Amino acid sequence: MCDIVKIVCVIPAKLQSVRFPRKVLSLLGTKPMLQWVWEAAIESKRFDEIVFAIDNLETGQLIDSFEGKWLMTSSKCLSGTDRLIELQESGKIQGDIWVNWQGDEPFIHREMIEELLQNIKERDIDIYSLKKHISLKEMVTNPNIVKVVTDHKGHALYFSRSPIPYYRDHHHFDETMYYKHVGIYAFTQKALAKIAQLSPTPLELAEQLEQLRFLESGLTFQLHDTEHETLGIDVPENLIQALDYIIHRVP
Repeated sequence: MCDIVKIVCVIPAKLQSVRFPRKVLSLLGTKPMLQWVWEAAIESKRFDEIVFAIDNLETGQLIDSFEGKWLMTSSKCLSGTDRLIELQESGKIQGDIWVNWQGDEPFIHREMIEELLQNIKERDIDIYSLKKHISLKEMVTNPNIVKVVTDHKGHALYFSRSPIPYYRDHHHFDETMYYKHVGIYAFTQKALAKIAQLSPTPLELAEQLEQLRFLESGLTFQLHDTEHETLGIDVPENLIQALDYIIHRVP
């Protein structure tokens, strides 16, 4: 079997978001949030093709301003994964591994991409992602931060907006093992095609987490550890935090 693997990076950028409408047009510092993602994807040097998946020409005009590449997808797509599926089925781009790098994750960087893709040639994994140990107690109960538990191989067992695992007996926080899910995915072509045939599940609808649909369908979900912190722009308050992040942590 040929070991050459083509890796494509798709950056979904939906204009209207329930928690933060039009956030993909936001500025971070002196440049658009989407430009941060585009430049970081290029800097990683791991992708054969990089493209935004958008649903509005206004977003396309913004991307044009920094010479990014974009493809139009349906406004009816419910998730970023749906946009990847639409592009896969259209044949507009092709790849063996499809990375879903959300447009509201401007601080994922090269080292994290290396961690994500470290074992992409293993044939028994369908989806790859990242997890990071939670070091701040208040993050555990924050429903905007998705928690994950894995088995001894790093395969996902469950994702939740609630604190998992539940410590029945009292434990000092420093003794707990809470992990947050870092929202970047790498799908095999086969896994993405299977997901296209799946319908939302009760667990997914309860938690509003599409990852649970993948698990319930039997897909193997590998979570690699990362020590790097990131900050997704989920709600307007995150913009203030992101500006502080830029000032203090980004050269």
